Formats: sequence, C-alpha cells, structure tokens
Amino acid sequence: MSAREGQITVLHAQNLVKRFGGIAATDRVTLELKKGARHALIGPNGAGKTTLINLLTGVLAPTEGRIVLNGQDITDLPPHARVQRGMVRTFQINQLFDSLTPLQTLALTVSRQRSLGAAWWQKLGRNGAVMQRCEELLERFHLSEVMDQTTRVLPYGKRRLLEIAIALACEPKVLLLDEPVAGVPAGEREELLQTVAALPDDVSVLLIEHDMDLVFSFAKYMTVLVNGGVLTEGLPEEIAQDERVKAVYLGHGSAQGAHASEVGHG
Repeated sequence: MSAREGQITVLHAQNLVKRFGGIAATDRVTLELKKGARHALIGPNGAGKTTLINLLTGVLAPTEGRIVLNGQDITDLPPHARVQRGMVRTFQINQLFDSLTPLQTLALTVSRQRSLGAAWWQKLGRNGAVMQRCEELLERFHLSEVMDQTTRVLPYGKRRLLEIAIALACEPKVLLLDEPVAGVPAGEREELLQTVAALPDDVSVLLIEHDMDLVFSFAKYMTVLVNGGVLTEGLPEEIAQDERVKAVYLGHGSAQGAHASEVGHG
C-alpha cells in the first residue's frame, strides 16, 4: 500500500459528468484529494479544468456523478454552503473592495467567519482576537507593509496575495487555488510562489495551474485532464516521464524541461 492510499480522503469527485447539449465537457471524472494534499490539476486548453472546478464548487450542477466533502454528499449544495463546510476557491472570492485596505478587508472576512456580523465596522482594534488573526495573515502573506494602503493602489502581486489571505481567513479545509500567478509580473512572482509553498500543512490544496514552474515545484501529486476526462494521475516524476502527457500536453521534450512554458486555460 502506498503512502497516498493510507491517507484520509477529504474531497471525492465520483464519475462527474457535465454535458452542454451533446458535448461532454466533463466525462466521468473521478478525483480524490487527500488530507494535507498538494495536488495539481493540469491539462491543455479545453481539457475541462474550469468546468471541473465549477462542478466542485457548486457554480455548475453535474449531469451525473456526486461530490463528497469530508464524508458528506455536497452535490446539491450551493457555493456559499460549500464555503461554510470548508471548501474555498480563490477565484470565487477575488472581488476585492478597492476602497478598503488589506487590514480592513481581512478584518471584515475574519469577523464574518466568526459570526460577528458588522461588528468589524467598529473601531479597528476593539476585538483583540480578530486583530490578532489579521496580523498573522498580514505577516504570512507579506502584506504588513501595505496593510493601510487602499487595495486599488496595490501592485498586482500584492492583490493576488490578499486574495489568498482572504481565502485562508475563511479557515478552509480544502483550498482550490485557481491559477494564483496568472497575470502577475515576473518581478512579483517569487514572493507569491514562496507564499503558496508555505501554506499550512493541514489545509488540503488543489492547484489549478498552467505554469509548469509552479506546478512541479508545488505538487506532490498530479491529475492530468484531456478532453474532459482523466488521462492519468500520479507523482510529479511519473507525470514528467509519461509519454502520453508529453504527446498531448507538454510537447516532445521532457515535462520538467517544459516548466517555463505556459499552456492555455482549460
């Protein structure tokens, strides 16, 4: 038995199908996310990555199949109910308030998470537990030096860091990172990559990404989608040497030699 087989499954997609008319955008996909996972979902343009993530998060309803989160069937739950049960996606919550600062944004999120309602509008600092959590997040995500600047003036890399900080403030059990470095200038990428790598061990992460540098530096396990179905899955070194992956996704060179290539969205 492999180490992966002995781990607890926190998210299980079972034979998911999504049809749009006569087209199966997702074709009987089964995926298991283990506790504490660093799992990457990759695939070429049109592979079905976005559709699958929309199914997992409740944006779309499956035509067939079921989704189980921590042993509970969530197939029919709306997106907000899945967030409440511990599944958070960066893409779903990246609508930042341009007029708020990172500190205010995180205070709002933490207050909501702790069912404090609009109490955050009170003078910041009144709730010590909220402020402590905000300070921890600001430090973890390298935002302390810009915590009092309005979000609209932040560099794009800092905005992406704030989005992930908001996601973590929701205290997820499962975190779906939807292309976290997309659009981030080269000079700001390293900080974001290091922060992603340092996410808490107890949070199970599913990374959706087409940047192979990030994928192979982050992932401990990988699933490859092609034409809406699972082509293969395995350890990064196995994926890197898989001839089918090279043929349909990474070109003729080795997978690890193609890290710098950016493959289109799926």
